[in-house]
Amino acid sequence: QVQLVESGGGSVQVGGSLRLSCVASGSVERLRDMGWFRQAPGKEREMVALVTFGGGFKLGDSVRGRFSIYRDNAKNTIELQMNSLRLEDTAMYYCWAPLAGRDNWGQGIQVTVSS
Repeated sequence: QVQLVESGGGSVQVGGSLRLSCVASGSVERLRDMGWFRQAPGKEREMVALVTFGGGFKLGDSVRGRFSIYRDNAKNTIELQMNSLRLEDTAMYYCWAPLAGRDNWGQGIQVTVSS
């Protein structure tokens, strides 16, 4: 099993920036892909950014060019740098790491963008 703990959320105005962090613990030596998803009220959970153990990454269409994902395998950490934030980026953000066919999720952290 793996445990995921997010930090760094909060409130910011349109155009601002935030950086989210996720620290993994437990069976971290078996982790491969990690990433961030988000869910806004009344909407489905959507993929924001994914990163492989080797550093390859994929960004969701709505955040490409504004968000970046980073991974530090030595610290078992991934980070999401969010720039040029928009109102529609407001959501609960979840750290994700699949392991042995099971999805593992953090508790979620709120990001609120206001005008």
